[in-house]
Amino acid sequence: MAQHQFQTEVSRLLHLIIHSLYSNREIFLRELVSNASDALDKLKYLTVADEAYKSISFDPRIDISFDKDAKTLTISDNGIGMNEADLIDSLGTIARSGTKAFLEKLAEDAKKDSNLIGQFGVGFYSAFMVAEKIEVISRKAPETAAWKWSSDGKEGFEIESAMRDSQGTTVILHLSEEGIEYANRWSIEDIIKRYSNHVAFPIYLTYDEKEWDDKGKEKSSKTKTDRINSGTALWRRAKTELKDDDYNEFYKQLGHDSDAPLHYIHTKAEGTLEYSTLFYIPKKAPFDMFSVDYKPGVKLYVKRVFITDDDKELMPTWLRFVRGVIDSEDLPLNVSREILQQNKILMNIKNASVKKLISEFKQMADAAVSGSDETKEKWETFIEQFNRPLKEGLYQDFANRDAIQELVRFKSTTVEGWTSFADYVSRMKSDQKHIYYITGGDEKTLKASPLLEAYRAKEIEVLIMDDEIDDIVIPSLHSYRKETPGTDGKTESQTWELKAVNRAGADEELGEKKDKAAEKEAKPVIEKLKKALGDRVKDVKLSRRLHDSPSCIVADENDPSIQMAQMLKAMGQASMTDIKPILEVNGDHPIVAGLKNIDDEGRIADTAGVLLDQALLVEGVKLKDPADFVKRLNRLLAG
Repeated sequence: MAQHQFQTEVSRLLHLIIHSLYSNREIFLRELVSNASDALDKLKYLTVADEAYKSISFDPRIDISFDKDAKTLTISDNGIGMNEADLIDSLGTIARSGTKAFLEKLAEDAKKDSNLIGQFGVGFYSAFMVAEKIEVISRKAPETAAWKWSSDGKEGFEIESAMRDSQGTTVILHLSEEGIEYANRWSIEDIIKRYSNHVAFPIYLTYDEKEWDDKGKEKSSKTKTDRINSGTALWRRAKTELKDDDYNEFYKQLGHDSDAPLHYIHTKAEGTLEYSTLFYIPKKAPFDMFSVDYKPGVKLYVKRVFITDDDKELMPTWLRFVRGVIDSEDLPLNVSREILQQNKILMNIKNASVKKLISEFKQMADAAVSGSDETKEKWETFIEQFNRPLKEGLYQDFANRDAIQELVRFKSTTVEGWTSFADYVSRMKSDQKHIYYITGGDEKTLKASPLLEAYRAKEIEVLIMDDEIDDIVIPSLHSYRKETPGTDGKTESQTWELKAVNRAGADEELGEKKDKAAEKEAKPVIEKLKKALGDRVKDVKLSRRLHDSPSCIVADENDPSIQMAQMLKAMGQASMTDIKPILEVNGDHPIVAGLKNIDDEGRIADTAGVLLDQALLVEGVKLKDPADFVKRLNRLLAG
């Protein structure tokens, strides 16, 4: 018998589960049945695609039984099974990105977040909510050796050789006092029908059926085995046969989520290609949505035979939040996962699915405009959770860029909540030629930026782009194009260029003519500031966009923005340290105008330094030398 220690994160997880999770204990059975279903899926695929497995006698099923006196609950399958190494890897470690974030969230409010179990491949451990000890006996196909894994969920686990007649896995739960309530027929049936009714394999429950006489004494007892799930592929059924509850319960089993989905899309295509798809949009973004090794949410079936659930090619990266199923009639059953990436049939299904999803998103957006409070809240939730990946689609999915442009949303200087490019254009002044936007740290900081003063004075709306990827995505768009029906029945197209207000040349569109006299008068001050700041700035200019503030910073047309430079530097781009801002000053401001008659180089240097540093601070930039800024400010205050 080999003794093993749990990986640190497993120990933390088990501690939280055993000591904190009590609000939704029944999901343990959903998770164990889901694991069994996955094991059956994998073996079913191999018996079709791999010669080494075709000789295996395989009648897929999941069996559940219980013994109330012994306080045990057993879940067994005849799927792919596990060997010793698999047991250690699968039940002794958690090799999933996002698990630390999950643990931290769980620790904050364990009871509230118990429904998150399963989203990180940690569903098996939820069984410790109801069990004081768990034994797993497994034999991997086509091997002959079986192994037994056992643990009390504390320090570690034990593995020893065991006996099992055929391939598959048996999980034996030694129930705790909190878990004994699940050792009965009615609880098990209720949980299975609620969470796992549409698992594609039959689930059988074995129990003792007893008869009683008229005096309440047990007359006889016989063991019965009944199938307790429908076992139909829900996505194959006609939409007219299904209700929202059917879709919602299938999603909970598919997506390891206790909440109903935000939206679902069920499609059956016939013709040149025959396939069925069932896609779900979660109410909350997956925890690993922004991890490089995120878990894909779409499963591929061929003629109801599971092929894969870990192929990131089934959906474009920007739609990685989508959960669901693709089931094709046209792919060969023995298609390899390597061939999938270049398969023309699958590529056509993928492209059609993406267009269908975009169409559904557009309908959600349209419904929110004049619909009920419920439809408005639904769209608001969608944007709050998935606006950022939609923006990634603008950058990644050139074929669908025009359609995605209509979906993305932004904050604005003139309206509350979210707004679109189309909404912005509908509010533009008649003589306005461009769509203006500002990028940077956060909405509050951007709305207070001195860069907006002239636009606010002229009542020109500016879009607030406070997502860090906006600096990458929006410049790549260059413009927004809108097509509208013309009077002659033809489609008319109009295009507006996107202009960043934190760029050096953006103020040229404000209609402010250069005041030659003002420039001439300010020239000595500008020269003093340039000399004082030296190579800290790329240039110093008289501003046409400032009304109240003394200074602001902008980026040169050919340079990345200040925020982009910071982001690239954080990613290891050392050359970004050389990017210097352009300082613009308000010649009418007393601080700037007051420098005209000052010749004290020390005071000029202090004033110049404070003007630059405060402009950086307003834009949310961290100062390189805060102490120097404080010293300069103190000297100026002291006079």
